[in-house]
Amino acid sequence: MRLQYPSNVKIIILPCTGKVDLIHILRAFEKGADGVYVVGCLEGACQFTSGNLRARKRVEQAREILEKIGVGGERVQMVNLSSSEAPRFVQIAQEMTEKIKLLGPNPIKIAKKRMAA
Repeated sequence: MRLQYPSNVKIIILPCTGKVDLIHILRAFEKGADGVYVVGCLEGACQFTSGNLRARKRVEQAREILEKIGVGGERVQMVNLSSSEAPRFVQIAQEMTEKIKLLGPNPIKIAKKRMAA
């Protein structure tokens, strides 16, 4: 079964979401991402004990920073899924894509274009 998620979703595979650092999330926005969502294993089922809990904390920190600087904290999200939940992954990708479309382009990207013009 081949499932299709939106073509604008870029997947970055890591051994554990605990490797996602706050700077990675913020840099994605700096480089023009309109939204970021981190998909980790189910809470309590992390192969590396608490990696997904660390990732959730970092996502929350990113949300707070993005809200304070006017980008919008709702542009970053954390989701916990089992590896057997591929249809749910696709559904979340579609929902996040629609949410970001409603929010519009990343304000940082817009500002950079204005500065370049």
